[in-house]
Amino acid sequence: VQLQASGGGVVQPGDSLRLSCEASGRTFSRTTTAWFRQGPGEEREFVSAIRSSDRLTNYADSVKGRFTISRDNAKNTVYLQMSGLGPEDTAVYYCALFLGHAIVSRLRERGTYDYWGQGTLVTVSS
Repeated sequence: VQLQASGGGVVQPGDSLRLSCEASGRTFSRTTTAWFRQGPGEEREFVSAIRSSDRLTNYADSVKGRFTISRDNAKNTVYLQMSGLGPEDTAVYYCALFLGHAIVSRLRERGTYDYWGQGTLVTVSS
């Protein structure tokens, strides 16, 4: 399985951006896909996750109400729609995949995920 993250760029505070994460290779009916991010000098942190069949979602408190995760199963693609971006959202964004339905208590843990994409850089600056 390979993950390809895309959609990053340089935006101004208050702007919106949509990231995409496309999975290729073997396909599975039940998966959990997450977005993590790593800002300069910071540890990688959880942003959001979605399960494939029941569409259950989970968000970090810092992005709740501003970011929306969604998926297109036909395209094996997960999206992260980001709005109201601020400098604190500047980071490399990584998508990650677990081949199964992760339990809620483990959605935010990096160790849950088997596969990781290469990351896409989001820079929010005026």
